[in-house]
Amino acid sequence: MWIIIAIVVVLVIFVISLYNSLVSLRQRVKNAWSQIDVQLQRRFDLIPNLVETVKGYMQHESEVLTKVTELRTSWANAGSVKEKSDLDNQLSGALKTIMAVSENYPDLKANQNFAQIQEELQNTENKISFSRQFYNDSVTRYNTKLEVFPSNIIASMFHFTAEELFQVDNAEARKNVKVDFGK
Repeated sequence: MWIIIAIVVVLVIFVISLYNSLVSLRQRVKNAWSQIDVQLQRRFDLIPNLVETVKGYMQHESEVLTKVTELRTSWANAGSVKEKSDLDNQLSGALKTIMAVSENYPDLKANQNFAQIQEELQNTENKISFSRQFYNDSVTRYNTKLEVFPSNIIASMFHFTAEELFQVDNAEARKNVKVDFGK
């Protein structure tokens, strides 16, 4: 009789332990996404200042400025990791274009406001990169725990679901931006 009770107690402790580890990993994923979200929002908040500084130098690139404004609006309405990932990829391309334009205007490069905003954006980009890596590491750890035995049994019993990785789906976002002023 005592052996059966001991086995049941050990099993209950084991199930509780696995459940708690799954909850902890899920919370880590949520926290990691929150860190990405904060950094991306910071970038979106810096962009209007950058755009205003650059505006006078790139009249002919107004479609890039319009695109950045549209992306900023879309960001506020995006709900899923996939949507925000896609918007982030598009914004990265637009920012590359803006930074490439600055190379062609020495006065702009020398502008103190531009230099300060560019440095802030670079710092933010580094933080975003780190946050993406941390998020993907957390998601991978969590998703792996959902799939390995015996935690996969507990995960399916309590309806834990896999999370999406933050990834670049757009092949264009992986390329260097080519700026041509000969148009």
